[in-house]
Amino acid sequence: MELDGKVAVVVGAGSSGTENSIGREVAMQFALAGARVVAIDISEDAAQLTASLIKDKGGEAIAIRADASNDIDMKDAIGFIISTYSHMDILHNNVGIMNFGSLEDIDINDWNHINSVNMNSVFMALRYVVPHFKAQRNGSIINMSSIAALRSTGANYHAYSATKAAVLGLTQSLAIEYASYGIRVNCVIPGFVDSAMMISGLRERLEDHEIEHFISQRSQNIPLGRYANPLDIANACVFLASSKAAYITGTSLLVDGGVSISIKA
Repeated sequence: MELDGKVAVVVGAGSSGTENSIGREVAMQFALAGARVVAIDISEDAAQLTASLIKDKGGEAIAIRADASNDIDMKDAIGFIISTYSHMDILHNNVGIMNFGSLEDIDINDWNHINSVNMNSVFMALRYVVPHFKAQRNGSIINMSSIAALRSTGANYHAYSATKAAVLGLTQSLAIEYASYGIRVNCVIPGFVDSAMMISGLRERLEDHEIEHFISQRSQNIPLGRYANPLDIANACVFLASSKAAYITGTSLLVDGGVSISIKA
């Protein structure tokens, strides 16, 4: 299997709702590809559920409760992983939150909170994982951005868009800095995804009975005719983590059904 013997750390491996999430699906697919998965989430129950689902399918996983934007939590989490496995091979940063509103209505505390969660979580994980990757002289880092980093999606989630654009820039700068250590740093850019986070966002603006119609209408403007599902995104992450992507670093892989090049969506 593509990831046999690898230790894969997924930060944000839970789900914000009853629907499947990208983070959980990435963790599942890493495990199905042979990796030993560490599921990290701010919700212990969500992390444990992801680990249990992996084990139910015959995979190996442990769960760690940690606030990814908290320095001490992430230092302790990465330390525990190293003490348990002695190494790690893959880091997937998948934490993300959003809120909606006009620029003039955004409270500075909300702005700072979204920046802290969406950007500090990436920084904290990298801060403690990269030294181990450097010592090993190999490792694969896969950050999660968004189509909102590249273009307007028609929704006013300005802080979210700004943080996801920052993830793109950080991915490229780190790819250059650490290439000589055998560390690959890439980014996945999902388009519109039928996931727990997307449904949660729509529920802030629409009634439940309106959501299905909204998704159906917007799908007509996506060149491939549908929203992505979490598996579409997870498959891209497995590829970037695998030896098949051994010569790929600093790239931002669009998984968007063509929406980034469409004038309609």
